[in-house]
Amino acid sequence: MEFRAIADVLERKLEGKSVSIRGWVYRIRDQKEMVFIILRDSSDVIQCVVKKESVSKKVWADALKLTMESSCTLTGKIREDKRAPTGFELQVEDLEIVGLAERFPITKDKSEEFLRDVRHLWLRSRKETLILEVRAAVFEAIHQFYKERGYFEVQSPSFTSAASEGGSTLFEVKYFDRKAYLTQSWQLYAEAMIFALEKIYCVAPSFRAEKSRTRRHLAEYWHHEMETAWMDFEGLLKFQEDFIVFAAHYVAKKCARQLKELGRDTKELLELKAPFARMKYADAIKKLGKKWGYDVTDEDERKLVADLGRPVFLTHFPRDMKAFYMKVDPKDKKVVLAADLLIPGVGETTGGSARIEDSKELLESLKMFKLDKKDYDWYLDLRKFGSVPHAGFGLGVERLVMWLTGAEHIFDTIPFPRTADRLTP
Repeated sequence: MEFRAIADVLERKLEGKSVSIRGWVYRIRDQKEMVFIILRDSSDVIQCVVKKESVSKKVWADALKLTMESSCTLTGKIREDKRAPTGFELQVEDLEIVGLAERFPITKDKSEEFLRDVRHLWLRSRKETLILEVRAAVFEAIHQFYKERGYFEVQSPSFTSAASEGGSTLFEVKYFDRKAYLTQSWQLYAEAMIFALEKIYCVAPSFRAEKSRTRRHLAEYWHHEMETAWMDFEGLLKFQEDFIVFAAHYVAKKCARQLKELGRDTKELLELKAPFARMKYADAIKKLGKKWGYDVTDEDERKLVADLGRPVFLTHFPRDMKAFYMKVDPKDKKVVLAADLLIPGVGETTGGSARIEDSKELLESLKMFKLDKKDYDWYLDLRKFGSVPHAGFGLGVERLVMWLTGAEHIFDTIPFPRTADRLTP
């Protein structure tokens, strides 16, 4: 018996033809002489109708036994019906129960905390399925974008001996008889690799021990990063614009059906184009009514981007607010050539900068940030042997998925979210 994916059945419009499908009972309704089953597989859903008068006694008895999330196979003829959820229904001729499910627990409790406790089951929900399909397309878009531009995909260690970002957000782990940390970024290692490969990127997990319980923070998230030799700050901003536009267009076209079902208007994504707006930190805090040194919050970011209604680069941050390796603006020594891309509904989605390429300047920065030079000896070597201007950025994949799908919480964008208070399932 050849089984077809539900989406394939719907696309081919095999009206009047007999097909076999398999999946899980998403919804079920018994109406005395008929049983209505909404069957789902990984591709879509379809309404299936079992009529008592048209099937054997065994098939009818099995149809009455079915429960939500039971797995089964169905054979029957496809008929167009505009009242059905996806416009077609399967008139069942044969049915086989593969796995009869117990009472599905989510039917009795749909509170936010309970859904997180049963995440392994909630992933089956239509909303989560659609979002994870979009997430997969985002990874496709990343690889396609860099392949077209001749970049090399590379990997870096997950165990590190020193911080690349803020020391307060490091996960400390025992590494044999030494102390080590889970990676926050490939940043320092990427700077070593560009001297060999020049144009590189990665997609890998990053770990930050942030106790923030906001709608956009995770302790473990998927980090897309790139680093490029010979790239300056302006080139970096242009590159990010190209990437975000590419990803938005790619996903809007590839996942039009999923986005429509999620209630996301693809017109906004398809019409996105560069250049994006820009706003310096000094102008942002003035707009917010704050003083120099104020740390712009998540809420502030969303307000700033909402006022503009489109992506905006927040640039030229105070030097002491950013990482030690970021290049100082030669026109204003108080700030660094760094930028965070704020996206509507999410806020900061990417962060990048030009890097310090001068050995003396890097030593001064380490001293200013009170970092132990011994921990960065190998990193300093990079400035001694053929240093060049370079730049790069990092992007939180889950935040990009939030924006693309219109998800309300970052928990919805990753299969098994990890936060300060969530380690299971």
